[in-house]
Amino acid sequence: MKKALILLTMAAALFATSCGKKADGGKAAAQLTKDTIKVGFVYIGTHNDEGYTQAHDQGRLAIEAMGIKTAYVENVPENADAEKAIRDLIDQGCNVVYTTSFGFMDWTLKVAEEFPNVYFGHCSGYKRAANVSTFFGKAYQARYLAGIVAGLRTKAGKIGYVAAMPIPEVIRGINAFTIGVRSVNPKATVEVIWTNTWFDPAVEKQAALELLNKGCDVMAQHQDTTATQIAAQEKGAWAIGYNTPTPTAAPAAYLTAPLFHWATFYTDDVKQILAGTWTSRAYWTGLDTGMISLDALTANVAPGTAEAVEAAKAKIVSGELNPFAGPIADQAGTVKVAAGSAMTDEEVWNMGWFVQGVIGNVPN
Repeated sequence: MKKALILLTMAAALFATSCGKKADGGKAAAQLTKDTIKVGFVYIGTHNDEGYTQAHDQGRLAIEAMGIKTAYVENVPENADAEKAIRDLIDQGCNVVYTTSFGFMDWTLKVAEEFPNVYFGHCSGYKRAANVSTFFGKAYQARYLAGIVAGLRTKAGKIGYVAAMPIPEVIRGINAFTIGVRSVNPKATVEVIWTNTWFDPAVEKQAALELLNKGCDVMAQHQDTTATQIAAQEKGAWAIGYNTPTPTAAPAAYLTAPLFHWATFYTDDVKQILAGTWTSRAYWTGLDTGMISLDALTANVAPGTAEAVEAAKAKIVSGELNPFAGPIADQAGTVKVAAGSAMTDEEVWNMGWFVQGVIGNVPN
């Protein structure tokens, strides 16, 4: 998912602990109907990128299936062009606008202040207003399940992870994945390389090859292309994707992928707008609502994987299993989460350190 680097303390101060529930109580003034509503989307990539943006576009299509008009602007960078894209959609008659990248946050708030009768939703951010909600999925739950898949598949005990930006979203995903790996393979390690880009197939593939050349035999990613999966297949290794199902990109390597189902939020949000019950909120849900899932396992997984994944999934949904329940130690072996306790949503949201088992650093 696309994001610019942020200060963890800023996020901590502004994060709403009531994720998935009405948070701010603000309400945009406009009452819309199916005849008057038009929903616009601002995309950082292309609508058919086989990754992050395509996952959002599937949500847009779900809104169209409701008989509602939509529009989108794609390939929008995280700068002043985002403001222009938002304004262009409003000029086209959009009275609901969803911005899908972290770096669009401040531009969204700026335009929203000028257009109080337009409803806005910003993906993965932490700033809200009377007419601006935030939304995201607890992808770390599916990351934990993917870690089980990787931990059972690796023979070398060395797993590689190609990661985009060192921000809390990516860090908590790496940590949950590693905890999942070590729940079934306690001595396995997960080595991270940062690319500092969300979408660059050449850079992603080079990072993957570096990890593969170090002996990693399973690859994971927090990136928007299938380059890591392709590199794994070329080296005879295994791969776990992200965002959307991509079993045909590297069929000999693909195991599964954590998936987002943005339609879960988009359709709910639009229904609330039409019903006149919409309020600004911080929406953050996971496996229990269908906002995220793990893709179907391929025949490439190790024997017994399906049973292990299903058992863990059922426990996460029931609340019996929390990937971030203690004891959890950091890379230095210092206990960060004591046995019998668990991290709060706010602590998970703002995570800025690696758990034991991760090889690599979190840059300042």
